[in-house]
Amino acid sequence: MATKANLVIDQGSTFSTDLSLTDENGDPLDLDGYTANSQIRKWYTSTTASATFTTYISVPDGTITLSLNDTQTGALVSGRYVYDVEINNGVTVSRVVEGIVTVTPQVTR
Repeated sequence: MATKANLVIDQGSTFSTDLSLTDENGDPLDLDGYTANSQIRKWYTSTTASATFTTYISVPDGTITLSLNDTQTGALVSGRYVYDVEINNGVTVSRVVEGIVTVTPQVTR
């Protein structure tokens, strides 16, 4: 079952967050050999992604970094979205994090 984590993204700003994954013993999840993918969509049933996070896996500490640049966040209409993070080792795909993304509106342009 995926962990729930909600995100707030400031429209037009660079965004980055680290997600620390642990196993049932509280130890960092071994992500050796895994890739990560993560998208934002307006609704769960949306056929197209509103944005795709750039993902970086830090194997030693079980951390996945999600990031968007200012152009990507600037293209998002302010409001509520959903997202998830999946990891893939070439055999198994697992959803590890999911939640709501709130995009706050930009004033300065």
